Amino acid sequence: MAAQALALSAAPLIVLTGGLAGARLHPDPAFATLPVAALIIGMAAAVWPVAQMANRFGRRPVFVFMMLLGVVAALMASASDWSGSFWGFTASTFLLGATGAAVQQFRFLAMEAVAVEERAGVASRLLLAGLVSAFLGPELSRLSRWSAQFPDLVLPDLVLPFAGLALCLLLAAVILWWVIPSGRNQIATSEAHGGRSWSELFRQPKLWLAMASASIGYAVMAYVMTATPLSMTGAAQLDLAQARWVIQSHIIAMFLPSLFTGLLIRRFGFQAIIFTGLLFMLATLVMALAGIMLLHYWVSLVLLGIGWNFLFVSGTALLGECYRPEEAGRVQGLNDSLIFGIQAVASLGSGMVLLMLGWNGLILSTLPALSVLVLILLWNRLQRRTAY
Repeated sequence: MAAQALALSAAPLIVLTGGLAGARLHPDPAFATLPVAALIIGMAAAVWPVAQMANRFGRRPVFVFMMLLGVVAALMASASDWSGSFWGFTASTFLLGATGAAVQQFRFLAMEAVAVEERAGVASRLLLAGLVSAFLGPELSRLSRWSAQFPDLVLPDLVLPFAGLALCLLLAAVILWWVIPSGRNQIATSEAHGGRSWSELFRQPKLWLAMASASIGYAVMAYVMTATPLSMTGAAQLDLAQARWVIQSHIIAMFLPSLFTGLLIRRFGFQAIIFTGLLFMLATLVMALAGIMLLHYWVSLVLLGIGWNFLFVSGTALLGECYRPEEAGRVQGLNDSLIFGIQAVASLGSGMVLLMLGWNGLILSTLPALSVLVLILLWNRLQRRTAY
């Protein structure tokens, strides 16, 4: 949890400052959001390779290496901002996205350290680290005020914040090296290519449900969340401070339910919590379609955060029941590639859809994805009844 809180602070820092840095470092405003897009693309591109390297060489060396790569990338971002290099800054956010791909796999390491019946609770509690990073990342941006301590230097706004991020990632590397014993969670080369074939794995209805729950929940959340500030400050004519409050409330709603999501899964089962997450998602759509006042945005984004938590935690914990140890790297890699690949497409496409279809059109366009999850959930219930 400590390592994840430190390392995940990169994403909110880049989301908060990347667009401003892009606009300052590149003369064409069309390139302003490219550093933020590079973060998402870097994460989606690195998920599969990182999972395979961890499967081959062990999680301890791979995770520590990725944190150290993040240290280099953060220092590169600091230097690029100092020198005014837009492309250097964009390359650094891409590498920080790749670092984030490793951070997303910390949850599997934690889940495998406990008994099967405790995995849902661990997956849930580990997300509480997101609350810390959601505040730590923006707080790092305040380090720019320290530039007044160096009157002889002209320091751009992000030199010190990204130097602070480098320190956070270095601390995460030290923690990981300390807490992951050498050789643990490493699969022998002879076993790494063993296990069932993909066709055998996908004969499990619960594997479909696990992947669909996490990936569709993530995609719908990112799709709506990304478009919300644009809609609020555009069509609704609300100010940026109100949009910031709505997004902060949404982030709290994403992670705070982790205090009890694991307990709910143990009490009522995966399918019941996935169904509840779907109900929260549908309530989000109803509230979003009801109007464009501040209250509509706030309630819909809070409901969206809770729905995401139920779907993502349930999907993550259920995935752990779908593979054997020698299959872990392949299944985890495919799962996260699917999640973050779809998230990247959803995040990058939401602005265009909002422009073409408007807020109501964007909200309604989530229904096909949610309908797919409903069908997979019904299929799982049918398979369970048939089995009994």
